[in-house]
Amino acid sequence: MAEAILNTMPWPGNTEEPERLLTREWLVTNGLGGYASGSIAGVATRRYHGLLIAALPTPIGRTVMLSHLGEWLQMPDKRVVRLAGEERADTPYQLPEILTEFRLEMGLPVWRYRVGDVAVEKRILLPYGQNTVHVNYRMTGGHHGVRLILRPRLNFRGHEMPVSEPCDEDCRLHVLGRRFEVHSQRDAHLPPLRMMLHGRDTELVLEGGAYDEFFYRVEASRGYPSRGRVWTPGRFRAELAPGEECTLIASTEGWDTVQALTPQQAVQAEFHRRERLLEQADPHARSGRAAELVLAADQFIISPFSRQADAARAQAEGDQARTVIAGYHWFTDWGRDTMISLEGLTLATGRHAEAGYILRTFLHYVRDGLIPNMFPEGQNEGLYHTADATLWFFHAMDRYVSVTGDRLTLRQALPTFVAIVEHHLRGTRFNIGVDPRDGLLRQGAEGYQLTWMDAKVEGWVVTPRRGKAVELNALFYNALRLLERWLREEGDEERSAEMARHAQRVHESFNGRFWNPQTGCLFDVVDGEAGDDPAIRPNMLFSIALPNPVLDTERWRSVMEVAHRLLLAPVGLRSLAPGHPDYKASYDGDLRARDAAYHQGTVWGWLAGPFADAWLKVHPEDNRGIEHLVDGFAAHLGEACIGSISEIFDAEPPFTPRGCVAQAWSVAEVLRVLVKVRAARHPG
Repeated sequence: MAEAILNTMPWPGNTEEPERLLTREWLVTNGLGGYASGSIAGVATRRYHGLLIAALPTPIGRTVMLSHLGEWLQMPDKRVVRLAGEERADTPYQLPEILTEFRLEMGLPVWRYRVGDVAVEKRILLPYGQNTVHVNYRMTGGHHGVRLILRPRLNFRGHEMPVSEPCDEDCRLHVLGRRFEVHSQRDAHLPPLRMMLHGRDTELVLEGGAYDEFFYRVEASRGYPSRGRVWTPGRFRAELAPGEECTLIASTEGWDTVQALTPQQAVQAEFHRRERLLEQADPHARSGRAAELVLAADQFIISPFSRQADAARAQAEGDQARTVIAGYHWFTDWGRDTMISLEGLTLATGRHAEAGYILRTFLHYVRDGLIPNMFPEGQNEGLYHTADATLWFFHAMDRYVSVTGDRLTLRQALPTFVAIVEHHLRGTRFNIGVDPRDGLLRQGAEGYQLTWMDAKVEGWVVTPRRGKAVELNALFYNALRLLERWLREEGDEERSAEMARHAQRVHESFNGRFWNPQTGCLFDVVDGEAGDDPAIRPNMLFSIALPNPVLDTERWRSVMEVAHRLLLAPVGLRSLAPGHPDYKASYDGDLRARDAAYHQGTVWGWLAGPFADAWLKVHPEDNRGIEHLVDGFAAHLGEACIGSISEIFDAEPPFTPRGCVAQAWSVAEVLRVLVKVRAARHPG
């Protein structure tokens, strides 16, 4: 049986309590894109916080169903003490009164509360593959029983909708013995929320329905509406004796599914599933921080439940549809993030079959030589405004085949990959195409942000990078060399030689055009709108880091010295070197202010991966140095989203985490590097 992974955050008992409890978050997912999440305090601080955000079929998308719970214990002396915190619109926040510890067990959140000799533990899980949440309470200490009081608070709204979205005025409540259904009157397409309290002496005290208005502090800090109403039908009550437990179950599934597992069976099933995740992972990923990241990686790999056509098509071919959620809470699946994350999320974790499912799923979405940039919430069709995601597809396939040896999937993909290159050679959407004068790849269309530095707000493309971007040409060269090899291995010498000729031309032009002797590194863009851009950005590292590096080796050391000196931070790389006129030290404020800083200095955690790859090519003996590099993320696992890695960080100390609290490529790349350096140090 795999070792339980604990990440304990004890109640600190000092003046830092409010800040820590309100800013540390937890996340549980269900393999469909649905999730439960909140602050450790129980205060809902974001529009995305809730105990059940269900992944519902297109066109509905992810929907807040059970917003949060009011939780109290009534003691033997009739005293009532608060478990969950809350922050109402008209009163300051109220924190849990008796919380003594928060921890993760096998990646799942556990709260411990104590009053005198009475101790109660709370756990939350979402049974895998269901839009169902179990909130379990167990009395672990004390000599006398207590009463548990729970007030469910509902708000049926899309999770992207502002908290000010009007709440259902007249929800209908159906009572079926000890089972309860709440139906939306406003949206007939929504399934009912089904609830039951599983335990001894349980009851629902109906109070005619009532509304409460809450304040969402993170929404306020980000410049969004921050006051929202929720509806409650009344309160559940249950008696707890020492050693007893009860579980509130809320679900959008049918009653047969809801009741298929008892709460105890659901816990056991989920722990067994997580133990298998650890057992099948790369041997170097089964302990310590790497094991925590294996469990974190599981949160991003999903069956795209809302796109039912994907599932039907995959099923017809004997496959299963899979994709990658780019980040929680607000991202859907993005092509670029999926391909960059694939190696860390699936290959380092031993989930080889799912890697194949993901690659074959995306093969169906290639249009005009491009894969989708992203799939909007609640929609079936992707948006294709990306110049690099498709080139990362080649890299992901290469890593997959090198680990699994699955030549069948490669052969299935080869005609598509040849067509992709042909589209790039003659030109495709968004002016993505090869410049016939030098063979380099250019891109750019007014109003679009086509590279990974893709911030756009109110029509303003912050970093358009139109022209010949350095990482696009590094990726294009890598793709050409991969296709050259694959075609040769399949016996197509003629087309293989053609790809080799294109690659050689890219290599010659790249080394003639991108080297900047004034900075000792590479231009970020050449032939751009303002000429050649000397901004020092991490994009140049891909010319070294990729399996087929396009940059001449004699220039590697200089590039790495510049990146190490100006870009490296304890939790990734700065997106722009300090000293540049556009450099921003912090990522905060309203949407415009944040997007202005998004790629203008802000540190990105995922860039630790390409930096490590490039550094080890220049310093192959420095595995300890790279392991020290990813050590910077160890402390971060106890902040922001406990047990996961954030999307971005401020560019200067204390490198405050920002953006999504759990990001796929951040987790994937740190895990991949950990496995890589551990394998190099302990090859047996």
